[in-house]
Amino acid sequence: MRRPGARPESTNSCATERVARTVIRWILALLYALAGILHVMAPRPFLGIMPTWVPAPELVVLLTGLAEIAGAAGLLQPWSPALRRAAGWGLAAYAVCVFPANIVHFIRDMARPDHGLGLGYHVPRMFLQPVLVWLALWVSGVLPFRARSAQ
Repeated sequence: MRRPGARPESTNSCATERVARTVIRWILALLYALAGILHVMAPRPFLGIMPTWVPAPELVVLLTGLAEIAGAAGLLQPWSPALRRAAGWGLAAYAVCVFPANIVHFIRDMARPDHGLGLGYHVPRMFLQPVLVWLALWVSGVLPFRARSAQ
């Protein structure tokens, strides 16, 4: 039985999800902004994991860094939900497009005598990539709220 003046549970779960989405959106945007700055300021590690078939690798690393920074800014801007959704789509596409570099990094690292960063780094990273795609879409508002109804 609800006490008088209490909000229904579904309203509370919507508010909780809204707060969670906002907090995670900020965290994701800050991570993408940091990664973008690293791509621009210190491109060498990113060049080392670039697939050999990618043309103009220096330019690609620079452009991916700028894309990460722009996506982060788009997620954080408060004026346009449409721009936030476009940033979400862009970051989701970005996460898909850089997946070959993650595979190359995994292969090159594991081929080293010391196995580089090892399976403890690479396996979770491989599983994290689809999560990053989903998160970019969810925090940007592309994917709708999924509040559970109280039963």
